[in-house]
Amino acid sequence: MRTIEHWIGGKSTSGSPSGTAPVWDPATGAQQAEVVLGSAADVAEAVRVAAAAFEEWSQSSLSRRAKVLFAFRELATARAGELAELVSSEHGKVLSDARGEVDRGLEVVEFACGIPHLLKGSFSDQASTDVDVFSFRSPLGVVAGITPFNFPVMVPMWMHPVAIACGNTFILKPSERDPSPSQLVAELWQEAGLPDGVFNVVQGGKEVVDALLDDPGVAAVSFVGSTPIARYVHERGTATGKRVQALGGAKNHAVVLPDADVDYASDHLVAAAFGSAGERCMAISAAVTVGGAGDALVEAVSAKASAMKVGPGRDPSSEMGPIVTREARDRIAGYIGSGAEQGARVAVDGRGLVVPGHEDGFFIGPSVLDHVTPSMDAYRDEIFGPVLSVVRADTVDEAIALINANPYGNGTAIFTSSGEAARRFKRGVTVGMIGVNVPIPVPMAYYSFGGWKDSLFGQSRIHGPDGVDFYTRTKVVTERWPTVSAHSAASYHFPTST
Repeated sequence: MRTIEHWIGGKSTSGSPSGTAPVWDPATGAQQAEVVLGSAADVAEAVRVAAAAFEEWSQSSLSRRAKVLFAFRELATARAGELAELVSSEHGKVLSDARGEVDRGLEVVEFACGIPHLLKGSFSDQASTDVDVFSFRSPLGVVAGITPFNFPVMVPMWMHPVAIACGNTFILKPSERDPSPSQLVAELWQEAGLPDGVFNVVQGGKEVVDALLDDPGVAAVSFVGSTPIARYVHERGTATGKRVQALGGAKNHAVVLPDADVDYASDHLVAAAFGSAGERCMAISAAVTVGGAGDALVEAVSAKASAMKVGPGRDPSSEMGPIVTREARDRIAGYIGSGAEQGARVAVDGRGLVVPGHEDGFFIGPSVLDHVTPSMDAYRDEIFGPVLSVVRADTVDEAIALINANPYGNGTAIFTSSGEAARRFKRGVTVGMIGVNVPIPVPMAYYSFGGWKDSLFGQSRIHGPDGVDFYTRTKVVTERWPTVSAHSAASYHFPTST
């Protein structure tokens, strides 16, 4: 049985494990590896090593950091197919989706390659007589990332390239469900010339998370995951004086107006709801049809959902892969059942799907629930699976009010040919990321990612300009070089511009 270990100080190590956990092949239901579960002692060792590496890396030149980032980008691009294979093998998503995840992560690496420009400060010449004022950014120290199973390459790349480019050292705690990609990423960093100890991986569960949140040597923590855990990470991390950016869950709505092109909207809704088996925080899980748009849209979405090819992620013909674990699949099936019990119409039922040759795999098909109301469990909860709930609304304003009443505020979209309706929607919704005829409005790497309300805890969003702000702190220097040819007594008056 293959064992996946930590990466600390430039080498793979089993550390002082508190046990192991199985790593499944979601397509077959068979265990394919085991991962060591780290302990508080492993975290302490990683922090010690990272703190020692920070002394040298934080003083490295911007040009050196940029060269390492460029080299890492080239190496990761060359082995993107291998990374995608690992993601598909342990997560279950289809290879094309896994490759897309790697490519989106590399966009953040490319953004971080511009670190000499991104870390430029400001300068005010002659702010007062013979006095100049300027600012510059300094790294924080040892920082940590706690990341989810659904994007084991992309989400960590939202964090560590920017953190490392800014001069910090990094400890990654990936999901124990798909830990292998992080090991390969660590090897690529080393091959790119990153000094040992700057990038570390500690595998494990809650014990590792708590140790990272409590260790005084960790200056900041980035987290992406469910809302309850995001709230916990934010509260516990800030209580120990850390900077924390904690991104939580979502219930993303797509509003479809009667003037939208039904074929275009249904194509994108199917992709947004069922891509990556719905296991993503930017998935569209609720479609809000306005006026008479409902029946035609449900018919089109149902036909396309029923035609999707579900199979193992490594099969090139598969359009949707399995769910990450058996328990997650059964939980998703439970929401379809509760929706029916609470009055929704099951337009497409993905329960009981069997893929020939993979009868023990964790499969469930795309599912569509129609006539869903806000009181139903399928609407209120983040299902995190391939289930699209269709809610009916009479007006755009009613749809906006429905979205604003939801506790989440991650992403939303509108499908329409009306610029007036789109503008009213953009200005009216209390959501952090908005798409107009774009179903999954994930911003490019040079913007920042993050929602509102229960989808984000703390003020800092992830990657882009907010990422640079999060991983640095600013020093402001007021400087005078007086002429010393004549003696001048110090003044004890309050300093002014004169």
